[in-house]
Amino acid sequence: MRRFWGGVRGRVVGDHWALLFGQIAFYSFVMLVVSGVVLTVYYEPSVGRVMYDGAYGPLRGLPMSRALDSTLRISFEVRGGLLVRQIHHWATLLMVGAITLQLLRLFFTAGFRRPWRVGWVVVFGLLVVALGAALTGTSLPDDMASGTSLAVLDGVLQATPFVGSAVSYVLFGGEFPGDVISWFYPLHVIVLPAVLLLLFVTAAVQGLRHKPANFANGPTKTAKVAVVKGAGLFCFVAGISVLMGATATINPLWLYGPADPANASAGVGPAWYLAFLDGSLRLAPGWEVVWWGKTISFAILVPVAVCTLFLALVAAYPFIEERLTGDRSEHDFLERPRDNPTRTGVGVAGMTFYGVLWAAAGADTMAVQFHLSMNVLLHTFQVLLVIGPPAALSVTRRICLGLQRSEFETGRILRRPDGGYTEIHSHELPPSGAPGSGDARLVPDGGRAG
Repeated sequence: MRRFWGGVRGRVVGDHWALLFGQIAFYSFVMLVVSGVVLTVYYEPSVGRVMYDGAYGPLRGLPMSRALDSTLRISFEVRGGLLVRQIHHWATLLMVGAITLQLLRLFFTAGFRRPWRVGWVVVFGLLVVALGAALTGTSLPDDMASGTSLAVLDGVLQATPFVGSAVSYVLFGGEFPGDVISWFYPLHVIVLPAVLLLLFVTAAVQGLRHKPANFANGPTKTAKVAVVKGAGLFCFVAGISVLMGATATINPLWLYGPADPANASAGVGPAWYLAFLDGSLRLAPGWEVVWWGKTISFAILVPVAVCTLFLALVAAYPFIEERLTGDRSEHDFLERPRDNPTRTGVGVAGMTFYGVLWAAAGADTMAVQFHLSMNVLLHTFQVLLVIGPPAALSVTRRICLGLQRSEFETGRILRRPDGGYTEIHSHELPPSGAPGSGDARLVPDGGRAG
């Protein structure tokens, strides 16, 4: 064991900024756990009805659930309660954003190849579980905004043929709205955080077992230095979370009031990380058929199937690429995006597909703010959804190939002052006729002098 930890302390790891997203995600998770423990002390996970008589005047006298009543008391009557709530919410956004960027970084730098393939599955699992934790968490206050989201979820389930009604009945504990908090609360507080912690630990163990990923000529640091920098990064993430929680209002549920299955909040959309699902529902044509006496709405089934297939392809991409290319060898370094134009093009095409769905979720707001026709906007997004990804793939491949041609290898080796060697590429050569353009010569130690 002592030999193992001695080897870990002396290990050299990458020091590139793109390698920090995983740490940011974990530190945000720590902030989530700390703030969440404080919130559970005051929160009541109950849909039992009470008459609100708290400090917020506009809602005083309205019937609401104990869940919303306790959330309002946390916001207005518990010292520092609103700050803790907002830290919890902002830390969630930071964690989901960092995990998403980590997944993109792994994709574009080929960080999913052997021996790091397990890391891709772990990070994708982190993203899915984090989305589940965020969805269950935003539903706990039982305000109008969360009630509207649950109504959409119930509609999607009800539209699923044969099993949808039964699944909705089980999830909501009866007819909608039921008692979904009794399901979501233990998931959000115990089950999903435990799964997230397990996945973070798995990612750390994989990092210790295999050589840490880094670029061929990327900056490095020792593990001891990495620990010190990691502590500083944690303080930075914690400080940003507290600063955002103290200065930027998020999820002001007192403006929405209690949930009501007969009403919906206007102008309130899903969280940014779930907006692509809402956008897919908006762009689907209103196709319906009657089969065996049941109405089947493809306007809901097709978007759900397309989004599910998209996520499945993201999860399986490393295995698909390995099968298509036959590359099963172990790799020591990461790859620059320009060095694999096809993969980079596929990644940008996927981002374009997601981006169009994401933007379509705000079509109603765009129509109001820019005085545009809602139908024209939706038709535009439908066209972009079809032609956007192929166009992005083609343009990205051309850019990558152009970057490759601009820096082809010259075969000239330069010895650096630190004793290392690097190859001169075409874009690093001085112009023809300029001083130093033709006076390079070999030196006995294998380097070049100019």
